[in-house]
Amino acid sequence: MTISAASVKELRDKTGAGMMDCKAALTETGGNMEAAIDWLRAKGLSKAAKKAGRVAAEGLIGVASKGTEAVVVEVNSETDFVARNTQFQDLVKNVAAVALATSGSTDAVKAAAFPGTGRTVEREIQEAVATIGENITLRRTDKLSVPDGVVASYVHNQVAPNLGKIGVLVALKSTGDKAKLNALGRQVAMHVAATSPLSLNVADLDKEVVARERGVYAEQARESGKPEAIIEKMVDGRMRKFYEETVLVAQKFTMNTDLTVEAAIRAAEADVGAPIELTAFRMFKLGDGIEKAETDFAAEVAAAAGAKH
Repeated sequence: MTISAASVKELRDKTGAGMMDCKAALTETGGNMEAAIDWLRAKGLSKAAKKAGRVAAEGLIGVASKGTEAVVVEVNSETDFVARNTQFQDLVKNVAAVALATSGSTDAVKAAAFPGTGRTVEREIQEAVATIGENITLRRTDKLSVPDGVVASYVHNQVAPNLGKIGVLVALKSTGDKAKLNALGRQVAMHVAATSPLSLNVADLDKEVVARERGVYAEQARESGKPEAIIEKMVDGRMRKFYEETVLVAQKFTMNTDLTVEAAIRAAEADVGAPIELTAFRMFKLGDGIEKAETDFAAEVAAAAGAKH
């Protein structure tokens, strides 16, 4: 039988389960809404939905790489305790491996087959919610590749190989020595983790960010009472300083502060044996941008114990 999109949406609204799971439930139960809800409950998927409203801002960043391409993924949990769970760590490791075999988009990864289970990644995560007992979400994924060269990676605060709190990818395009390229790329990735650049180069900077900075510097300069022509030069000088602090290629290289990142890459070309182009970088910081609910831990414990305040 044909399951209508409206029925799938209705079941999703009632249970919070994934679209594909809702369709499967309706197919299995001949379109009976109540039976489909029970089917989802029996599979633990409705239980997973009840946890979906809880903030998941902990978890792990995972990376995986193979030659000229690499991926970084963020899988969130509610507590850091779960992030230390080997079942959760294996989940993140496998999600990263799956991402490497896809286009790297989050939707593509969610729809891809999870190794050894016959389920999609999205469904496998819901199964993990039911067994681990916390809200777990695949928040984001990204992939970098080069036609020749390496995509190096670095994971900060590692809890297991390629799993931690910060994950960085750095793409270096070059025909040079791959081992030396990878070592250089890892150093640049460590630099990125330490400095959090806003963009690869000045041209890639968010135009709104640039306009806002110029506006602030202009107002500060005007308070000095200097002529507009002088103010403009003062603003240009401060913007150069801003670029040196926030643009990757212009930053002072943490491994050798006598050089910018760009200059360090140029200096490495002789050792690598070919020109090197830094084409892109990606950095995922765990929970970045997620609003965590403020909680009173003592009050939570007291409430759990049935104490009165």
